Order: sequence, then structure tokens, then C-alpha cells
Amino acid sequence: MSGETDLQRLLNEMSPILAEREYVYCTVVGDAALWLALEPIGTFREAEGMTLILERSKADAAGLSYGPVLRLITLSVHSALEAVGLTAAVSAALTRAGVSANVVAAYYHDHIFVPTADADRSLAALHALSRGNS
Repeated sequence: MSGETDLQRLLNEMSPILAEREYVYCTVVGDAALWLALEPIGTFREAEGMTLILERSKADAAGLSYGPVLRLITLSVHSALEAVGLTAAVSAALTRAGVSANVVAAYYHDHIFVPTADADRSLAALHALSRGNS
């Protein structure tokens, strides 16, 4: 099933949902299977190491260092990977709200990691964008 590509429909139907848990980005080296046991919700392999996106509690339990503590906002609309403009529109709305954002596109949805302190403001900005008030 292919996702939506029409930008206006994506914005109108994005229905952002804020997850309760806190997440962090960590970088690790070595056997990937060892790190996958931590059940990261995202990974990316770079020349310097593997990035893990995981629950803060799991990073703490594993003794991993990390940067900012983040909250996850999922856009519940099924966006196509080839859709044009959704990431730009979301980034622009969060920029206007003064929020840094890390966007991860997955097969069905786009996911935005924002600083914990900015989570509610970010959600409000995305709801306003969806209503055409941004």
C-alpha cells in the first residue's frame, strides 16, 4: 500500500501524536547484534559508528552516554517516502516556534524528535500547521 503524496492532504491529516517516553541518540561501535538487544527504535550506520535511537531508560541501564533528552512526535498520516514538502513544512513550523527537530522517515510515518522541554510547544505548532494556522 503506497502512502499519501499530496502535501495539502498530508498536512491536513498528519494528526501528530506525542509519545510519553523520553528518547536519546547514542553512538556505539562493535557488534551490532549486541546493541540491537537494547531494542532501539531507530539505527543508522555511519563511518564513525552506529547511531541508536532508544528509550532513555535503556541507554541509562546500558551505561551509554547521550546528548539531549527528546520526546517523539509521530505524524500518524501514512506519508509516501517520495512525498515532497512534508519535512520542509514541519521543519519550518518548528523553526518558527524556536524548536530544534530531528526528523526520521520510516515506511509508514514520519517521526520527529524534539527536546523534552519543547514537546508541548512543538505539538501545538504542528496542530496549528495541520489546521492551516501556521
